[in-house]
Amino acid sequence: MRFIKVLFGLVVVIALIGLAAYYSVPKLVADQVMEKVAVELQNSGQLESIKKEINSDPQLQAFIEEGKNVDNSKLPFQTKEEATRLLIKKFKISDLKEFQAKAQSGITEKDKQEIFNKLENNLTAEEMLALKVLAYKELSK
Repeated sequence: MRFIKVLFGLVVVIALIGLAAYYSVPKLVADQVMEKVAVELQNSGQLESIKKEINSDPQLQAFIEEGKNVDNSKLPFQTKEEATRLLIKKFKISDLKEFQAKAQSGITEKDKQEIFNKLENNLTAEEMLALKVLAYKELSK
């Protein structure tokens, strides 16, 4: 009987550790990815070139302008960290790296359309709108 109690206690402890890992690991990964990307963009000066490219592209501007006057409280996420967690859950890491590589090496119209299609296929309308709101906020800084 004592053995069963110890075994049950051990199973409960392992389950709690697994549950804690399930909820904390995606947050840690999202935080690390966001920090790395932000530092990389700031240090390389690419952030400014990305802003210039977006400001000179009417299609991208129209896409982002949709997020201008939206009530944030009704969106599935409000922060870059939450957006990163969502993207990590909905896309393979290789897809996200591919998006980043295309953005860094200069993006063509075909690449833009391909990225938009992948986003629209994997995200809900609310999630897309939340991304537009975040992009608008970032560009307005």
